[in-house]
This record gives sequence, structure tokens and C-alpha cells, in this order.
Amino acid sequence: MPDQSDLIDRFRATMARRPAGVTVVSVRHAGLDLAMTATDVASVSLRPPMVLFCVYTDARLREALDEVDTWALSVLDRNGAVAADRLAMPGRPAFGQLVGIAHHRGAASGAALLDDAQGWVECRTAWIRNAGDHDVVVGEVLDARLGATGTGGLVHHLGRVRPLP
Repeated sequence: MPDQSDLIDRFRATMARRPAGVTVVSVRHAGLDLAMTATDVASVSLRPPMVLFCVYTDARLREALDEVDTWALSVLDRNGAVAADRLAMPGRPAFGQLVGIAHHRGAASGAALLDDAQGWVECRTAWIRNAGDHDVVVGEVLDARLGATGTGGLVHHLGRVRPLP
């Protein structure tokens, strides 16, 4: 098979032009809060309510999903940019990922819900499928709550996290 690095670069540049909402996915596993920034998130179904996100196959959070079936999404507001950048850094330590990031615990999932959010969705994993270097995780919604209104949002566009009014 020919080298696809040029195609991969063009594909990445093309997809970077698609504005995407910024969320944080979190899971509580073995006494640790694991979290990651996710822009590949979608509502899948309303009946029953379902959502999906994509995660690198070798991510710690992905490994935790083999043992824990509940997790949460925090839909970040404009104040969540620092947390989004920090939780997107590869190779960050597993311990203390949320130190200095205001959060509270979700009643349905036990996962961390970031305070700087427009809303939260708590889920139970329905299925996980491989898709290249990522896995697609689909979850049934256990609870959904709105956060403060008028706090703006965040989008990932052209490789950067940008606030919305």
C-alpha cells in the first residue's frame, strides 16, 4: 500500500475547517477521575436518548471503559477553554487530571461534571466499535441537565479552541 501521509495531512486540514463543539468526557475508575477533550460527539437517537463520542484506542479513558460502563459529557461554555486545552494534551498524568478544574460528581454516573459547562449528559455504554485508530463509544443517556445560560460556548476550528458569544 502506498504511503498515505499526504492524504492524512490533507484530510486533517480539511476536517479542521469544520467547527465542532467542545466537550469533556469523564469517567471514574479505580478511584481516579479520567477525562479527555472530545469534539467528535453526536446525538444518535432520541428514543431512547443516545450519544456517541470517539476516543483513541490506546487512551487511558478508553481502557477504563472496559471496566466501567458509566461516563459523562460536559458541554463546555466559553470559560472551559483552559480545561479543554489541558485535557487534550497527550501523555498527561493519570493522577490529578482535574486538580484545579472546578467540577462536581454526577449522581447517575459517578463521573466528574465540569462546572464551566452549558450542560451535562450522563451515560451507560451501549456498545464500542473500532474505527481505525479510534473507537466509537455509544451510550444510552441516563440523565441530561442544563447549566447556566448566556455563558457562550466553545468550538474547535482550524486546530484551536475558540469561544462563542
